[in-house]
Amino acid sequence: MRRRPTEVTFCVQGVLSPLLSNILLDDLDKELERRGHAFCRYADDCNVYVRSQRAGERVMASLTCFLAERLKLTVNGTKSAVDRPWKRTFLGYTMTGHEIPRLRIAASSVARFKGKLRAAFRVGRGRALGATIKDLAPILRGWIAYFRLTEAKGVLEELDGWLRRKLRCILWRQWKRPAMRAMRLRQRGLTEQRVRDSANNGRAPWWNAGASHMNDAFRKAFFDTLGLISLQHELRRLNHAS
Repeated sequence: MRRRPTEVTFCVQGVLSPLLSNILLDDLDKELERRGHAFCRYADDCNVYVRSQRAGERVMASLTCFLAERLKLTVNGTKSAVDRPWKRTFLGYTMTGHEIPRLRIAASSVARFKGKLRAAFRVGRGRALGATIKDLAPILRGWIAYFRLTEAKGVLEELDGWLRRKLRCILWRQWKRPAMRAMRLRQRGLTEQRVRDSANNGRAPWWNAGASHMNDAFRKAFFDTLGLISLQHELRRLNHAS
């Protein structure tokens, strides 16, 4: 039976520039290669992959001693751990729990991304939707370009849907009064009965943004015509170009 992998994550204590980290920790890279460990290091953050929890604890102890005695560096205990790879993050990524793991975007990275976008959506409440979408474009392109290595696509599908719902929410807020909402929904081709029921439902903007009347009135194709970037399509484009 195949053992599930364990990840040893450690961060060197102190403030080191990436260049200085690479100079100081070159000896660590050579030591890990000498031991035959699978590892990945960026500046002063390093992940080592072993076969079991016991092996991980042993490697953590030996590397802590190596860094202290040979390089005079201290491991940051609060940022370091021995755990399963899918429970840890590294440079914004984590892994799936499959037998052959795949890279995926960490939940904490998605949460930070949504927080950044919410600021743009707040500004967009008093602007034309096209202007808000134009401002979003460089943010979306930059984010997915960084996470282009992700192999788990479900989070991108969820984010694309979340983006469209946030934009529908902006529209609903801008319309303010039931009469305006009824007029806009009527213009988008909804039946008179659905227009009356939806415009006067008394529900909050976020609820309406996810309801069927707004989804039917403002489908994905509508946002495509305004230039909204799909994270899924942009990832495919980037990977095809490479």
